Amino acid sequence: MSDQDQTRSVLVGYDGSPASEEALYWAVEEARLRDASLTVCHAWHWPYPFRPPEEKTLEVLRCLGAIVADEGVRKAQSRAEGLDVRWHLKRGRPPAVLLEASLDADLIVLGARGQCEFDDVTVGSTTAHVSARARRPVVVVRPGLPPAPPHGARIVVGVDGSAASEAALGFAVQEAELRDGWVEAVCGWWDPSTLPGPDRAPFIEPEALRHEAIARFERTVAPWRAERPQVSIETKFVVEPPRRGVIEAAKGATLLVVGNRGIGSTPVTLLGPVTQAALHEAPCPVGVVPAKEAG
Repeated sequence: MSDQDQTRSVLVGYDGSPASEEALYWAVEEARLRDASLTVCHAWHWPYPFRPPEEKTLEVLRCLGAIVADEGVRKAQSRAEGLDVRWHLKRGRPPAVLLEASLDADLIVLGARGQCEFDDVTVGSTTAHVSARARRPVVVVRPGLPPAPPHGARIVVGVDGSAASEAALGFAVQEAELRDGWVEAVCGWWDPSTLPGPDRAPFIEPEALRHEAIARFERTVAPWRAERPQVSIETKFVVEPPRRGVIEAAKGATLLVVGNRGIGSTPVTLLGPVTQAALHEAPCPVGVVPAKEAG
């Protein structure tokens, strides 16, 4: 939570698809607000199972990739005059190239799906893989969403007490401060007394559990209120499944932020169930934050 942590670069994956173009424009605004440079990343590779016939064929593919990357740079520069924009072109599968390049960035921005993925796929494999494996926050943008206001933004964040959700809360506060906005922290709680007959836990007092959950929720938020008093943080405790609570709260929001894995997720889980639901169903861009950033 230190103001000494300076942003170095925003990384955006770009392949010329409509979704990646929307991500590019979001990344431009992020870089402008953060006073950071922007890196437009494009991965190229031989897409067939057999070896390419000759080196000249690979050179053609590389040149085509350079054209795509250069197009991304030109579009970014047209949106923000004076922004430091560069491109990163490398041979390899997109997830691997993006994850490697992201080690020098503070934020990754991706479209929900890429150029070669089906239209009925809400979140593509590259986006899902990078969101799950990245050591940096990832913002996922779908095409067709309303533009985010630069000021007075409402940033919604799901909080469940996990390490990842605490990191998500910190990222949400940062985003709100950048956009002169405020944070709505949401905690969804499932009342154990509503479970059917034999599944009810014995010897419990649902009301006492609810009050304890609310108290823990407020204790999680309190340090950020003290650290960043200039950012308004409102809390919303809802008695419904977390997935439903955060997605409902995200209506009309600038950004929904969640941890990559919440309470109940195992170390082998790529993305927690609430995070998966947010990526597929949220009515706004989604920020996915890992429990601990490296580097």
